[in-house]
Amino acid sequence: MTVRLTERAAAQIRKQLHKRGKGIGLRLGVKKAGCSGYAYVIDFADQIGSRDVVCESQGVKILIQREQLAYLDGVEVDYRREGLNEAFQFNNPRAKGTCGCGESFTV
Repeated sequence: MTVRLTERAAAQIRKQLHKRGKGIGLRLGVKKAGCSGYAYVIDFADQIGSRDVVCESQGVKILIQREQLAYLDGVEVDYRREGLNEAFQFNNPRAKGTCGCGESFTV
C-alpha cells in the first residue's frame, strides 16, 4: 500500500500534531457522501487499531482501515493555501471522476 504526503502536507500534519500535544499520525479514510459517491475523511490518530494498516511518508505515520485500502492506495495528499483558504487536497489515481465542487469522487 502506498499513500504519499507532499512535504507541505507532512509539515502541516507535524505542526497540528505538535499543537495537539499528542497523536501518532494521520488517519485517512473515506465515507459515502456527496454527489459522486465517496468523500475523504482525515483525522489525527492517537493509537493503532486492530484493523489499521500503517505506512509512512515524509516521516509521518498514515493509518488506514484495511477495508478502505482499495479506495486509497496510490493517493497523494497535498496541503495548499490559496488566498484565505487552506486545505488538504487529494490526487487519487483510482478516482474515475469527481463532482463539480471537488468534495467527492467515484472509484
